[in-house]
Amino acid sequence: DMKQRLAESFETALNLSDGLARIAYMDEDKPDLVYSAKFACSECGYSLAELEPRIFSFNNPFGACPRCDGLGVNQFIDPVRVVHHPESSLASGAIRGWDRRNAYYFQLLQSLAAHYGFDLDTPFQALDEEIRQVLLFGSGKEEIETTFFNDKGKARTKLAPFEGIIPNMERRYRETESNAVREELAKYLSHQSCPDCGGARLRTEARNVFVADLSLPDVSRMAIGRAHEFFSHLTLPGKRGQIAAKIVKEVQDRLKFLVNVGLDYLSLERSADTLSGGEAQRIRLASQIGAGLVGVMYVLDEPSIGLHQRDNERLIETLTYLRDLGNTVIVVEHDEDAIRSADYVLDIGPGAGVHGGEIVAQGTPQQVFDNPNSLTGQYLSGKKEISIPAQRTTNNPERQISIRGATGNNLKGIDVDIPQGLMTCVTGVSGSGKSTLINDTLYRNAALMINGAGEDPAPCTEISGLEQCDKIVDIDQSPIGRTPRSNPATYTGLFTPIRDLFAGTQEARSRGYTPGRFSFNVKGGRCEACQGDGVIKVEMHFLPDIYVPCDICKGKRYNRETLDVKYKGKSIYEVLSMTVEDAVEFFSAVPAIKR
Repeated sequence: DMKQRLAESFETALNLSDGLARIAYMDEDKPDLVYSAKFACSECGYSLAELEPRIFSFNNPFGACPRCDGLGVNQFIDPVRVVHHPESSLASGAIRGWDRRNAYYFQLLQSLAAHYGFDLDTPFQALDEEIRQVLLFGSGKEEIETTFFNDKGKARTKLAPFEGIIPNMERRYRETESNAVREELAKYLSHQSCPDCGGARLRTEARNVFVADLSLPDVSRMAIGRAHEFFSHLTLPGKRGQIAAKIVKEVQDRLKFLVNVGLDYLSLERSADTLSGGEAQRIRLASQIGAGLVGVMYVLDEPSIGLHQRDNERLIETLTYLRDLGNTVIVVEHDEDAIRSADYVLDIGPGAGVHGGEIVAQGTPQQVFDNPNSLTGQYLSGKKEISIPAQRTTNNPERQISIRGATGNNLKGIDVDIPQGLMTCVTGVSGSGKSTLINDTLYRNAALMINGAGEDPAPCTEISGLEQCDKIVDIDQSPIGRTPRSNPATYTGLFTPIRDLFAGTQEARSRGYTPGRFSFNVKGGRCEACQGDGVIKVEMHFLPDIYVPCDICKGKRYNRETLDVKYKGKSIYEVLSMTVEDAVEFFSAVPAIKR
């Protein structure tokens, strides 16, 4: 009875005191005991809110780090990018936009040079460190007398602290309403890990909750394969283990699906926009496996892209598992292993474009291999093969690009020499670091050195040999245009001589048409109902926008008067509708276009 009464009294005390109660012993030698019914320290009073799932999400304001808003990084104007040519002087363009060609900013620098006694024709890297700091970050509270001259030569003097080049750029980037100015200043931005969360993206409370001595950021930094191993061996004692059992099992299963589609090398915190198309597709595939649906038709477009042959077998096993559940799996694929593993093969050809569109062969893989009309079957059966060059171009060790100490992502401080003037293939298993080495390390560093702009490169100690390159071009699989106006003719510059050709016809000259008349990007010859797009954009508010053919021009982009002008019996719309093969023959007498 005494224990029951004490328990009830203590519970009442907690309710009356907002969760904090003290037990005092009759024996004065024993210290009082303080208990809290909340997530709080009874000594210092520091308390935490009740743990909820939203606290562990950086997409939720309750869980996101307040300093970086859950991004894990902060943007800043990078001095290395600002001073693009440190070997040059300020007057000759060490800092783009602050040289003699920009009168306003150069007058600021002239007044600053007069105040501190330095020469604007001295190379930037030869200036005193104190002067460089004032130039980049400002004079603080020290006022500088600045003289400005207007177009008529009239002088105006102003006494004020020098803002600094970097604070000036930061202010303009924040305040500008011009997209062009914002895009220009964005070239000087770099990213650094958030100093508060260290890139973990979560607030302090979420980062200090541990399971098996690991926090959520610790687990997120694991590769998927390592995380699967961790949760497979995770055991929690007593009642906590019973509560967590179903959750842990669910996590294990989902991680196993990702491992089975060859994604064990990806870290759980990997940003979605850095995934390749094949990786993103395999993640969606893994989520479908976890759903366990039956009677579904799955359509996959080349899921083996970017996948090493070592991992291909696991991907195929996953696809056959989906089939065995009672689903229909249709795969558009060029991979030999996928074709050989299929139950049924459709070979479409025989060529591309107008030369294709027919069923060349169909049936089991062996039936396709035995079909003499199937080019795919001929190569897979070994009747045809790709010839290997008998002689290779020799490597000149004096002409090479050297990368030293590359440590991005999985790279272990590697040193690489890439010969110039040759075709080099970089290969390896999925996730070994190929893209990190070439795209993130070599290309981004080269873009920064040669072009003076680009994304933040992966770290390395040194890159040499780039002085032999005039420019660097990254050719990836991203779309060449973001709107219906973009097409291969405009992207390659081919459209300009075609417009010139139409403007030179007798009909066009008699009407006074210029090459601009045959552009769908400017007023005059284009259809104004769709502004030369050929389609009308319909905004769907909460859904992606859709495009429908223009009712006026019927998708031809031009108005009737422009379409009346013909070259060899074809209008500008009919020429743009040609295949490249047809256009080569049509323009055979015009070398500038045929090339």
